[in-house]
Parts: sequence; structure tokens; C-alpha cells
Amino acid sequence: MAEQMYAYKCTRCGRLHHPAYLVCRQCGNRQFEAVPLEGEATLLTFTRVYNLPEGYMKPWLAFGIVEFPNGLRVTGQIDSEDINVGMKLKATVGIVKEGVNQDYYGFIFMKAK
Repeated sequence: MAEQMYAYKCTRCGRLHHPAYLVCRQCGNRQFEAVPLEGEATLLTFTRVYNLPEGYMKPWLAFGIVEFPNGLRVTGQIDSEDINVGMKLKATVGIVKEGVNQDYYGFIFMKAK
């Protein structure tokens, strides 16, 4: 099953939100339409976390804030060793935390080709 991440577009003013809000931050409307978030994004900033919880088999995880061409900014994991601010990343969705009876999905950004 392919998972998908969404932005939520206010049906009154058109402002995009991620994650979902109950009320539009711009106009107060409560109606939204789901818009798929995919494609390329630009890395704005990032950090590496070296002190991971027990069970992770990696020396570190990288997390970043990216901006999509529509102006929406989101956070997610970065699956690359060579990371630079301003680089183009491809937005994918994958398991960011395995759970008992439920996996948690989120953005995993990879170097764009």
C-alpha cells in the first residue's frame, strides 16, 4: 500500500496547512480539501541527531525543514549522507517509526536526481 502525505487547502481563502488544522489560520473557515504533497522541495535547514533511542541501528538520523514550490514548509527525515542547505530533495513517504500493531508514516527526503 502506497502511503501519501497531504496539505490541506482552505476552500475559502486557499491557504495551505500541514498538518491538518480544524480552523484556517488566515480566515477562520473550517472546510479544507486534501492536496497531495509530493515532488521536489528545497532544504532550508537541517540537523543530525546522534543520541538515538534504543533499537535504532544507525549512528545518527538527519531531520530537516524543506519548502515545496507552493511555499509550504514541512519537516521530515533526510535519507542522505551528503547534506547541504539549498539542495533539492525528493519527497517520499515511508515508515519513520515502527510500532506494535501500527507503523507511523512521515516524510523521508532523498537527494533529487
